[in-house]
Amino acid sequence: MNKESKIDLLLFLLPPLVVLSIFVIYPIIGTVVLSFISKGTFSLSNYYEVLTESIPLKALILTKLEPTPPWGALIHNAVWILISVPAVVLLGMILAYVLRYVFGSSFVLGTVFLGMVLPGVVSGLVIRFMFDDSIGIFPRIFAVLGVPMLSKTWTIYPQTALLALILGSIWLWLGFSVTLYSAGLDSIPSSMIESALVDGASQWQIFAKIIVPQLRPVTTVVILMTVMWVLKIFDIVYVVTGGGPGGSSTVLAMIMYMYFASSLEYHKAAAVAVILALLTLIPAYWYIRIVLKGERE
Repeated sequence: MNKESKIDLLLFLLPPLVVLSIFVIYPIIGTVVLSFISKGTFSLSNYYEVLTESIPLKALILTKLEPTPPWGALIHNAVWILISVPAVVLLGMILAYVLRYVFGSSFVLGTVFLGMVLPGVVSGLVIRFMFDDSIGIFPRIFAVLGVPMLSKTWTIYPQTALLALILGSIWLWLGFSVTLYSAGLDSIPSSMIESALVDGASQWQIFAKIIVPQLRPVTTVVILMTVMWVLKIFDIVYVVTGGGPGGSSTVLAMIMYMYFASSLEYHKAAAVAVILALLTLIPAYWYIRIVLKGERE
């Protein structure tokens, strides 16, 4: 590369590098530095205080765990992941496969995908209505089934508020899962399925022994993207419960907001932001590895 080409390349890259430095790199470095500053000194006290906080609305981990929430935002996020990831993977895969052979599948897919296109605030309001005892479908179903504990408004009780948010988020994210699995199913050679049918395989055997293994790369992406989405989730929690009642539905992003906007403790908010970013980087690293591996192949 001659001197003129190097200058052209530098001039081409300079504007995006400047924008990236101002709006991405500088805020990240500033947040990390801010998280280590406490009373004018450089220390880990902000991290210690946010990790040992015992007020439910700000706690990351409560030391005294009860059978029902609040347990602390970090545990709430973990429970959210443990429930939503298997649900999103299984429902997404099954719906994408079954709806290919069902009449009226476009309407069902449109309903599922609606959660993806709605703004977060609107989605939050829909979730509130879904679990309201007067108009919500879930309380009404359990009222018919004779389960009084679940026939009330889920979002105003500590025992059910977190579960309502998790179930609502599964509906919101299911459209993403179904879309990826539908694209993955299109990439499976039809000759493979036809050969299995000729050999006498049942639909269940085809699904379990051909479809599921062939969709393994898609499943990995769905799992990683769902984990990252759950770790960053904020808007529906803010709209539906605000982290309550009594801190029973707080999440990491909500705790960060509490420190930043409610109590104006910016250094602690930065500490929570760094913890959240580090947790998000783990699945993000594996996702980037998969993308780069796919490009090399």
